[in-house]
Amino acid sequence: MVEEFLQYIAAQKRYSPRTCAVYREALEAFYRYAYPQCDTSGTGGRQTPLSDDQQLEALTFSAIRGFVAFSTEEGLSPRTVNLRLSALSSYCSWLVRRSLLPFNPVRRIARLKESRRLPEFYTETSLERFFSSKGLDGSGKACAQMSMHDYRNGVMMLVLYTTGMRRSELVGLRQSDFDPGRRVFTVLGKGDKMREIPVPVSVCQEISLYLERIRTEFPDVPHDGRFFLTDSGQPMYPELVNETVHEELDGVEGFTGRKSPHVLRHSLATHLLNHGADLNSIKEILGHSSLAATQVYTHSSFEQLRNTYLTAHPRAKKGGNNEN
Repeated sequence: MVEEFLQYIAAQKRYSPRTCAVYREALEAFYRYAYPQCDTSGTGGRQTPLSDDQQLEALTFSAIRGFVAFSTEEGLSPRTVNLRLSALSSYCSWLVRRSLLPFNPVRRIARLKESRRLPEFYTETSLERFFSSKGLDGSGKACAQMSMHDYRNGVMMLVLYTTGMRRSELVGLRQSDFDPGRRVFTVLGKGDKMREIPVPVSVCQEISLYLERIRTEFPDVPHDGRFFLTDSGQPMYPELVNETVHEELDGVEGFTGRKSPHVLRHSLATHLLNHGADLNSIKEILGHSSLAATQVYTHSSFEQLRNTYLTAHPRAKKGGNNEN
């Protein structure tokens, strides 16, 4: 039944491969806890896989609550435990709809309290300094002077920051997804949802120069081929995007924290908010499914405002007691 459920969320719900993998791990972990003497994955463990009846019998309130306690004792974070509960809840709801369970026992179990993690982001000053040092202003200077490897890396950083694309969206991007006339990228996001992302004029000019160069460097790549390529002209892959961001920012002044494509995405959202963009607009640009996912950036902006206030306010600098 677990395999049927995983096929359902992949094919019908169109969950991402990563989400499906998280759900699989959660369900297998639960059944390993419920039946430690059995092979719960069907991949050649100590005993035969669980029957459908055994799988259903394990889904009780007490067993799931025990699994939560066990997961916590293993040292898993509240967020990871809650992800496991979400996977189990989805699975149980699916079984209820098929009349295989009378109710969803997970709904009786309270989620663990998670500490709020504010998104990391780079400052505007650091990013402006970085892109200025690369000469990526649409003038053609960077395209003419840089090697293909360095130029591709610079343009990739520019696209990641100015569009806020996810890593997976960047990897799947095609040359034909860029419309220089309308100055937009058409992106295929989570759940196969399409969205358009506007691109500043100077960035459009740099992108057009980049596309001309890769067509010269790799003439056998079709014009509807992948947007970003490896040094040998093959389609870009996710790990190389991570490596590129780390390579570009490692040791550069102003970039002391985590170096990843996602932090560039967080940076764009935070900077847009700081400059007065409304949450709905940021939601559409980032491709969030709900406004709740976008609202986390308001906390980052508030923290920035608070730090500025405490640094600049005369009473705060003098250690006054007027903070209320």
